[in-house]
Amino acid sequence: MRYAAIDIGSNAIRLLIADIIENNGSVSFKKNTLVRVPLRLGDDAFIEQHISERKAEDLLKAMRAFRNLMDVYKVSDYLAFATSAMREAKNGQVIVEAIKNTAEIDLEIINGQKEARIIYANHSENNIDKSKNFLYVDVGGGSTELSLFADGKLFASRSFNIGTIRILDNQDKDETWQEMRDFVRDNTKSFKNLNGIGTGGNINKLYKMSEEKNGAPLSFLKLKSLYNYLNSFSLKDRINVLGINQDRADVIIPACEIFLSVMKWANMKNIYVPSVGLVDGIIQLLIEKNLQSAD
Repeated sequence: MRYAAIDIGSNAIRLLIADIIENNGSVSFKKNTLVRVPLRLGDDAFIEQHISERKAEDLLKAMRAFRNLMDVYKVSDYLAFATSAMREAKNGQVIVEAIKNTAEIDLEIINGQKEARIIYANHSENNIDKSKNFLYVDVGGGSTELSLFADGKLFASRSFNIGTIRILDNQDKDETWQEMRDFVRDNTKSFKNLNGIGTGGNINKLYKMSEEKNGAPLSFLKLKSLYNYLNSFSLKDRINVLGINQDRADVIIPACEIFLSVMKWANMKNIYVPSVGLVDGIIQLLIEKNLQSAD
C-alpha cells in the first residue's frame, strides 16, 4: 500500500510517495519517492498578495505531473496542503479550484496552527528522550511554527509570519519578530535544559553540512559557526564553490538567523534534526486516519 503527501510551500512544492509497512500491529512508512520543485510562490504572494499567471500555470503543470505520478505508483490515499504563500495570495482559492478541475487533486489551504500540528504529528521526540522538554521549530519560506512540549504534552503553539522568502523580500516586520521573541521567552523561561527539534529543508541541509553523527544534536555554537562560514561566501560562491543548490543558497542564511534567534531566546544549547518535514507529518496523518476508519 502507498500513500502520498503534497506540500505547496512558499519556497518549494513537494510530493512524497511512501510505502506503508504493517508489522505486528504497528504501522510505519518508508519513503519511496520525493519530488521537489522550487517554484518560489512566496515571491509573488508576500509582495503582491497575488500569485502571478506564470507561477500559477507552473503550479498547475506540477500538480498534473504529481497526479500522474500518484496514478503510476498506484497511491491508495493522499492529502495535499498549501501553506503561507497560498494563505496570503488573494487568488489562492481560485488556484485551488483550478487544481481540482485540471489535476483532480483536492488541495486545502491550512492555517499556521494546523501546519504546526501536522509537523509534530511525526512524533520526532519519541526517538529522543521522553523525559526532556522540547521546542519544535519549523522554518519555512513564509512562516515559522513553534510548538513547546513539556512532560510529553503540548504546552504552547503558535505560527509567525517570519520565513526565509519573506525576509529575503524584506516583507518581515519588526513587530512580528518582537512577538515571536516575547512568545519564546514567556513560554520557555520556566524550563531549564530545554532542547530544540528543528524541521524544514534548511536545517536538514545545515545538519548534513555539520557532519554530526546521525541522531546527535546540533549545538548552538556549531550552528553559529556554520552561519558565519556560509555568510563569508557570496551567493554565487555558495552555489559554485560550496555546491549548494541555487534555490537553497540564498534562503539558508535567513533560516540560520531564525534558528539562532529562537535558540538564543529560549536559552537552548542544542537542537535535534530528525530530517522530517510537513510531508512526513502528512503521511503520518494518513496512517492515523486510516487506522481509525479501520477500527
